[in-house]
Amino acid sequence: MKHPAPTRALRVGASPPPPRGHLPHGEPPGTPDRIEVTGRWIERAGRAWIPITGEIHYSRLPRERWDEVLGHARAGGLDSVATYVFWAAHEPEPGRFDWTGNLDLRAFVELAGCHGLDVVVRLGPWAHGEYRNGGFPDWVAERDLKTRTDDREYLALVRRLYAHTIGRLRGLAHAEGGPIIGAQVDNELYDRPEHLATLRDIAEECGLRVPIWTATGWGGAQLPETLLPLYSAYSEGFWEDETTEWPAFAPCHFRYSEVRDDLSVGTDLREALDGLAAADTAEIDDRLPFATCELGGGMHVAYHRRPLVSSEDVATLALAKIGSGSVWQGYYMYSGGTQHTGPHGTEQESHATGYPNDVPGLSYDFHAPIGEHGQIRAHHHYLRRQHLWLRQEGHRIAAMTAAVGGGSDDPDELRWAVRSDGSSGYLFLTTYQPPKRPIAAQPDVQVTVAFDDAEVTVPTDPVDIPAGRSLVWPLRYALAPDLELRSATAQLLTRLSDDEGEIVVLAATEGIPVEIILGDGTVVDLPAAPGPDCVVRLPGVRLLILDEASANRLYRLDLAGRDRLVLADAPVRADGGDLIVQSESEHVTVAVLPAPDGFDSDGAELSGPRAQGPWRSWAVTARGAGPIPLAVRRRPEHGPAPEPRRGGPLGRLSAPDDYTNAAAVHIDVPAEAFAADRTLLRVEWTGDTGRAYVGERLVSDHFWHGRAWDIDLTPHRQPVSEHGLRLELLPWRRETGVWVDPSVRGVDDGIAIAAATAVRVANTRLSARKEPS
Repeated sequence: MKHPAPTRALRVGASPPPPRGHLPHGEPPGTPDRIEVTGRWIERAGRAWIPITGEIHYSRLPRERWDEVLGHARAGGLDSVATYVFWAAHEPEPGRFDWTGNLDLRAFVELAGCHGLDVVVRLGPWAHGEYRNGGFPDWVAERDLKTRTDDREYLALVRRLYAHTIGRLRGLAHAEGGPIIGAQVDNELYDRPEHLATLRDIAEECGLRVPIWTATGWGGAQLPETLLPLYSAYSEGFWEDETTEWPAFAPCHFRYSEVRDDLSVGTDLREALDGLAAADTAEIDDRLPFATCELGGGMHVAYHRRPLVSSEDVATLALAKIGSGSVWQGYYMYSGGTQHTGPHGTEQESHATGYPNDVPGLSYDFHAPIGEHGQIRAHHHYLRRQHLWLRQEGHRIAAMTAAVGGGSDDPDELRWAVRSDGSSGYLFLTTYQPPKRPIAAQPDVQVTVAFDDAEVTVPTDPVDIPAGRSLVWPLRYALAPDLELRSATAQLLTRLSDDEGEIVVLAATEGIPVEIILGDGTVVDLPAAPGPDCVVRLPGVRLLILDEASANRLYRLDLAGRDRLVLADAPVRADGGDLIVQSESEHVTVAVLPAPDGFDSDGAELSGPRAQGPWRSWAVTARGAGPIPLAVRRRPEHGPAPEPRRGGPLGRLSAPDDYTNAAAVHIDVPAEAFAADRTLLRVEWTGDTGRAYVGERLVSDHFWHGRAWDIDLTPHRQPVSEHGLRLELLPWRRETGVWVDPSVRGVDDGIAIAAATAVRVANTRLSARKEPS
């Protein structure tokens, strides 16, 4: 006998007006595009706004790649970027400042603005960011200074740094018509609010006027009222001990919760540098909006602990924060990069510089949505689905309060929440938690949400939700002035107009039937299975119901003078009204809605267009793209692994620096491997650590953690095509005690190379033919 489904019901009321005028942020009335910070959300031009911000470090990227990375960030749905100003990179010697090349902060900010991206400048002076001495120049760290305090000598140096930095930004603040909307002072400083207040004062005295001043608020940080606390949430942490199977605070981030803080982030530095234990409680100030700046866009690795954060982890955590009430989605990192190299070599944190962790000397890939060398990961696509929705509906969602309907640490309990304004809203449900501690599928799910004037039960019949799903369904959504979508078991993505009128785009979830119910109770039958040609025609509007795979290929871009939807098999971005297709394979399909008359290409072969429902699609042959397998020794000879060493203030495993017994693997790369715009060497291997050399130059390093090692060969095209490159690899030895994810923990000791591939990446420009006026 089947038991009846449990009753799940929640009453939601109208959102109270937010407190105003009590925070020292925002701009005066009359300011163009005025930004105001209320007690519950941020407003822009008079309406609520959810900023979508991704961390991109200009100094860790080649300058010639800034434009591409910022273009992908914009295509991924970001409306802003954040970036650290690393003091050590800019003032390597007292009084000698360097703002040239990829250190040209002003040029980066201006370029971000050209891409329609706002900027949050993280001013330091202490930044952390896995940088040597937290970003302090060695000459600062070596002086007998009371750093990160109001010590007069230290503040004199800070004032000079801020004066030079802010001088570079003159005319770029939001009130001046520029893209800079905010600034952060210091980073992860938790017990000196008076010093943080002083830093803002100094920055303003140096001429920086921005509407939002922030500081990192996690770990129970004590902040002055002049700074808005921003929070973090990571699904894993390289900073944990190698005995930690999963950070104690991480499960909280996969539930809907009022908890904003993460008491575990930065605790290793607090213990190692200050000798203090982590905070055990954190209060929520309900006079402040719930805003984030470090939702884990991936995770770095240390020698002793090497997390394997998945794209699903990243996207599910981000959506859980929206369901919990976040009104600012900030990701760290959004683009990986390469550690800066200074007079002392690479500038990463290490045991040698007094830190508890040894991290790679060069790679700062972070498994971010955009990789160290421009690789586009799956979570770039998963997050873009959320960002399409937030950019369409964020002004409504920001003003909606969050109410948790159910869910705890019990893996068998349904986790669900509602964000509502009292008359409409969104239902959030999740059965996802990382595979190391999965939660159960949920049978017979049905939820009733009682609004001020009506109840909505969704679905009309209980539905089974498979494990590993994260959902958000619209409730009482206005499709047209006289047409309401009462409920849908599909995610709202975006809406736009073509020559026939408005199209509302929704995405189905694999394994869950799509149910569309209109306001009068009408059940809408789908004319086809969800996909690019599943179009429901209703009075005054059409619904486009995509399948999950198509939703992950969907972009909304400004092409040829108007917003268009794009479905692409490869990453795409807009540039000056053109479509740039970035492909690792020769053949790509691109579909556009509403479609231009045609495309012209800069060298690629095009066929089409072909009609598919409301779309027109083109087949693109990207010349020069595609993989080339390379010859490599699969089981290279090597000597014994170096004996484990421990170091740093917490006595953790240290990265080996003795490569005497390493396997030396030579790889020849043919000239045709450089026929595309970029060439990566992709090494699929198991071992401990690796270094890559072109001649005697170290060009890449890698701590094996279960993923392939990508090495950018493009800057070394001539020497590599003539002489190849050399890998130095150390063997895996399980008894060393390095922590890796359970999914890869069973590898054999030694070194094994499964494959080495030259990955040729082509950027193809498609220029839309102008439509007749």
